[in-house]
Amino acid sequence: QVQLVESGGGLVQAGGSLRLSCAASGRTFRTYAMGWFRQAPGKEREVVAAISWNGDRTYYADSVKGRFSISRDSFKNTAYLQMNSLKPEDTAVYYCAAAPMSSPYTVATSRGLYDYWGQGTQVTVSS
Repeated sequence: QVQLVESGGGLVQAGGSLRLSCAASGRTFRTYAMGWFRQAPGKEREVVAAISWNGDRTYYADSVKGRFSISRDSFKNTAYLQMNSLKPEDTAVYYCAAAPMSSPYTVATSRGLYDYWGQGTQVTVSS
């Protein structure tokens, strides 16, 4: 069982930065691939970034490549999403999620692979 709690959301002007954190409980956190998703009003929840169990492999949606960076600290049981050069279209509720993986190198990009979800944190980017 893994419980996830996001923090770090807020209101920021376009061009600004935020860092989201996802604190995980559970002894097996380090064996889960992690992902960040977002959902804007009236839209489907979409994957933003994902990272493998060992942190060696990452995935980014085209819309955030070069601006967002995902990382994890297994000693702190925490995953992060650094968001730079934010745009109004990045406005959404951001969720972190955990996916059990047998391989430390697998990045999970499909929403259906994730078993555990946080409650979400609102990110609002003003123009």
